[in-house]
Order: sequence, then structure tokens, then C-alpha cells
Amino acid sequence: MIRKFAGVSLWSEDLNNLLPFYRDTVGLKVAEETPEFVVLGDDAEAPTLSLGTHSEVTGRSADPYRHMVGLESDDLDGDYRRLHEAGVEFIEAPTEYGEGFRIATLKDPEGNLVQLFQIGS
Repeated sequence: MIRKFAGVSLWSEDLNNLLPFYRDTVGLKVAEETPEFVVLGDDAEAPTLSLGTHSEVTGRSADPYRHMVGLESDDLDGDYRRLHEAGVEFIEAPTEYGEGFRIATLKDPEGNLVQLFQIGS
């Protein structure tokens, strides 16, 4: 029986194309690390984001809209400013989607889309 959602893996031709972005620029904590696979997150009970080198993956994402990583923020405007100033490419600035739900969408170094979202103010 499937018990729960455990996380998402993003595969790359080279793990080091993605790891510095998610660890250093975005600020996610490394929970586990091997030379070809990294698990990001600081709560053992929460879903994780994993990054890895995969022999069948080459180049940038050909279809970045197929999947999006979602990261919750408690200060969407502050995170947007910090990441924008660090040179991160956003395709959507913080935008209100009603009921206090806001999203900003950015690209990681391989063109994968990441949505930062904030619920409430």
C-alpha cells in the first residue's frame, strides 16, 4: 500500500549543475549527499527534493512546464528580491491568485521551473 508522497527527484547530466543553485542560492539544507545524488530538506517527516546525475539525461529541460518544483515561502517578496538580485531568472514576479495565495515562478540553471508560493500574508 502506498503510504504517502515522499518527494521529487530532478535528474541532470551533472549533479553539480543543480546542487549549488538549490543549496547555496535558494538555501535548501543538504540532508544526505553522495557524489551522484543529494537529498535536500531538514524535516525527516516532510517530502524532500532530490538531485542526481543520470546517464539518460543530457542538456537543459526540453519541456519545463511538464513539472514544477513547489517551495513554500513565509516572505515571498523578500525571497523574490534576494533571488532576483542573485541573478535568478524569474518568468513570473509575485502574483496574487486570490484568497491570499501568491506565486512567483523562476528557472533553475537547467531550465526547470520552480514555483515559490505563500499562503496568507
